[in-house]
Amino acid sequence: MSKFIIETSARHAHITQETLEKLFGKGAELTVKKYLSQPGQFASGERVDVVSYKKNRVTGELVETRIKGVSILGPVRKADQVEISLTDARSIGVNAPIRESGDVAGSGVCKLVGPCGEVELKEGVIAAKRHIHMTPADAEEFGVTNGEIVSVRVLNDSGRSVIFGDTVVRVHPTYALAMHIDTDEANAGALSGEVYGEIVK
Repeated sequence: MSKFIIETSARHAHITQETLEKLFGKGAELTVKKYLSQPGQFASGERVDVVSYKKNRVTGELVETRIKGVSILGPVRKADQVEISLTDARSIGVNAPIRESGDVAGSGVCKLVGPCGEVELKEGVIAAKRHIHMTPADAEEFGVTNGEIVSVRVLNDSGRSVIFGDTVVRVHPTYALAMHIDTDEANAGALSGEVYGEIVK
């Protein structure tokens, strides 16, 4: 095995049970809409608006900005986190540092709005650092270790050949082999359909 699938991860949110109930009502549960490649992970039928504020260039006033209908991924987590592209972040005027999932200290601020309420997040908005999920056996086969930074050549003929540097290797027994990039990165390489990559050193 020398290649792995590259999946585009669109904007989404991870939320706690407490936040879920504030947004969707007491006793709310996430419903499975579609299972994802990583075992146990799913896109839910619940969606939320991500709200921020951006200064009007003409008047200087702060104007509410919003990304509507952002998917919530399940199951619920121990901390709230919103993953958006840098294009999204600029469009609504929110700071979204490039971070690994779970590293939200001092990250962007936003408000989540659901049908039953809203939640102010004092941190949690990030642009996810591109990464490859691997099992320990996969890592051994590829000759890499957890946390290692590698480069990945995209294997396609889109007319925009690309090598993604600064890609984090994430190793865990429950992972399924796949690389995740965001929509900005996919668009940069004109990627669509089933796309594969290989590690280059």
